[in-house]
Amino acid sequence: MIVRDRSVASVTFDVINHIFLTALAITCLLPLVHMFAVSLSARGPAAAGIVTFWPIEPHLAAYRYIIESHLFLNAFRVSVMRVIVGVTVQMSLVLLTAYPLTREPEELPGRNLIMWFFFFTMLFEGGLIPTFLLVRNLGLIDNFFALILPVALPVFSMIIMMNFFRSLPKSLYESAMMDGATHWTIMARIYVPLSKPSIATLSLFSMVFHWNEWFMGSIYLNDYYKWPLQTYLRQLLANIDFSRVTAHDIEALRQISDRTFLSAQLFVATIPIILVYPFLQKYFVKGIVLGSVKE
Repeated sequence: MIVRDRSVASVTFDVINHIFLTALAITCLLPLVHMFAVSLSARGPAAAGIVTFWPIEPHLAAYRYIIESHLFLNAFRVSVMRVIVGVTVQMSLVLLTAYPLTREPEELPGRNLIMWFFFFTMLFEGGLIPTFLLVRNLGLIDNFFALILPVALPVFSMIIMMNFFRSLPKSLYESAMMDGATHWTIMARIYVPLSKPSIATLSLFSMVFHWNEWFMGSIYLNDYYKWPLQTYLRQLLANIDFSRVTAHDIEALRQISDRTFLSAQLFVATIPIILVYPFLQKYFVKGIVLGSVKE
């Protein structure tokens, strides 16, 4: 083994780089620690804003109140279903749209016109009221698919996937066509397996969007039993329905402050993404750098 002496400048750079990255990681982690500490603190210290990174008079009243609510569990179930269905629909449409747009205009007549049509939707949108009227006319009000169909095809993700497909060797496509493979076979057996990093990266983006998005549920769903988790948590304190408040709710709200309850909500809503990310991290990093180096 060859041992190479490192210069003082190289060692100094590594030390400074490690210190900077460690400080940056701690800076990103501290808000989450503070939020968790506030969620465990008593009503008085949390309302006074004196909680930093360690809970004061800790208790689990906020988490107990959230978890014991059947509406919370129902909203959690809706959010899980939304993520599963939403990510599946988005990634299916992204793949089915990106693959044909990788072909040349000679192979796909009108390809450039279709591409400009999609790109136009990135620059201009109909707005909230026309979108709401469209959703209503399609009969999707108070329908689960009102959370899925309006965002079924993210054009930006489709363009990223299309460019990734175009970076693959064209000889793979040509040799498969010479062997008699259909476009479905080429996409399913060649393009998709080679695009796992990119698919995992875009799936993570889609997952985070569907899990964190709350606005669509608040305008398309009038039935609170159909609300996803984020919409339920957003409306819980913003618009309290006192007709559904029980003696147990009153006792729980007496023990916790708004800051305690909101911190507990945010922390609970963050846990699923934190648990999923480590499994997609290697694909996420690889998906970012793939295609950046050309030979």
